[in-house]
Amino acid sequence: MQHSLEALAAQLSGVILGKETAIRQSITCLLAGGHLLIEDIPGVGKTILAHALSVSLGLRFSRVQFTSDLLPGDITGVSVFERNTETGESARFVFHSGPIFAHVLLADEVNRATPKTQSALLEAMEERQVSVDGTTRLLPDPFFVIATQNPFHQVGTFPLPESQLDRFLMCIELGYPDQRAERALLEGEDRRALLRKLPQVLDASRLLELRAEVAKVYASPLLIDYIQALVGASRTSSLFTEGLSPRGALAILQAARAWALLSHRNHVLPEDVQAVWVPVANHRLRPAQSGARIGQRELATQLLASVAVPR
Repeated sequence: MQHSLEALAAQLSGVILGKETAIRQSITCLLAGGHLLIEDIPGVGKTILAHALSVSLGLRFSRVQFTSDLLPGDITGVSVFERNTETGESARFVFHSGPIFAHVLLADEVNRATPKTQSALLEAMEERQVSVDGTTRLLPDPFFVIATQNPFHQVGTFPLPESQLDRFLMCIELGYPDQRAERALLEGEDRRALLRKLPQVLDASRLLELRAEVAKVYASPLLIDYIQALVGASRTSSLFTEGLSPRGALAILQAARAWALLSHRNHVLPEDVQAVWVPVANHRLRPAQSGARIGQRELATQLLASVAVPR
């Protein structure tokens, strides 16, 4: 299994150049059973990363381009009244499933849709099911949402509410490539053409086995103390309006277990918690001073540095 994970990381690194840390974070999020939010400017490879993940895992992929006129039914599906006179069947409503019924859903530019449409993802992300016309329908397993959002200063964006952000296990950035990676990108093959040649590295059943292995990764009492210390500091710090919830604490632990497994270990170290702290915590913490120049990631990093590792 470890060989498969290494092959997956290597294959993604061949498509998204110079972003090994972001790729490792994405795989960690997938192993932990969470959902991924990528916040960055257009054109840095967010969509390509989502495509490459789904192709490499052999999973059914679906993409929804979020716009201001998108409706919830465009995502979940709708019931359509059908009259079948040829077979003699009585007229009835037939459910037509939406793009959310996929293993990997790319919610592209999710913050360009209205809050009502954004909320259509809430039940799916938390319960792995959707309810339409009083009927609950299960989503495929595994089910993984990769959402991208543009920076809030861009025109036509609706900030995601805290309840929506909390459903994402991680929020990461890709950023600009360094000069060497960008040169290789300019001289190399078109990324979309490259996607069509990618071999399948894992499959759905193997991914579910890996997720089961994540749950077995051992976290010592001292390690739990460290997570509680970080969470407690976020709740008392003057840097933030409010601290991490118990859901946030569980997210830190689950992500740290997945990072440890990806690092060929069956136990969690403080370094694993530190590696996942910022991508798991930054979108859940709100700066106390609105309009402050320093960003959420920097504040989360400051908080991490201020908490000592229990001995």
